[in-house]
Amino acid sequence: MSGYGGRGTREKTCCGSCCTVLISLGFVVLIYWAIFQPHQIRAAVDYAELSNLAVSNASSPAAAVTYHVAVNLSLYNPSKRVNIYYDTIDAELAFRGAVLSASPAAPASPAEFYQRRKTAQAVRLEFDGKGVAVPADVAPELEREVKAAASLGLELSVKVRVRYVFGSIKIRQKPKVWCELSIPVPPVPGGLGAAAGSGGPCWVKY
Repeated sequence: MSGYGGRGTREKTCCGSCCTVLISLGFVVLIYWAIFQPHQIRAAVDYAELSNLAVSNASSPAAAVTYHVAVNLSLYNPSKRVNIYYDTIDAELAFRGAVLSASPAAPASPAEFYQRRKTAQAVRLEFDGKGVAVPADVAPELEREVKAAASLGLELSVKVRVRYVFGSIKIRQKPKVWCELSIPVPPVPGGLGAAAGSGGPCWVKY
């Protein structure tokens, strides 16, 4: 019985020590976080262009759209003391909630990078859609905007994996960026429509 009691005491002591270490580490991270105060990244669309736009069979279940969209997205680190590693950047393009592209035509450029405090980084995103199926309830509205030759409203959604770096401590986060795009419809088939700033804001959610 005494041997069993000794083992139980050692196990309790070991568990208590582990809990103490974990609590201490968490407390240290919290102190660092409070001191360095990393801020949420900010996002803005500097430039967006639309070309090769065409809508086919808009009034039928076989409606489809062809297009090329390129976006220059600016990501800003407002923190005064914290640097950021961007590990992955995944984006998709939608019209009235209908996804037109689940992924860019090419990896984001740059696809990953290190951002120092109080700096901005431009990221290039390109989407190529060729005969992309469009829901029947969305296709007529898309065709009307194209025929009006005004501006096409699109939604850009970007998922980012980042690591906040302060000293030897790294905190992982997965912010989501959502931007409204408003790009002029090309005046002629196969032409180019471009807009600086895209005409819409961006939101960042953690």
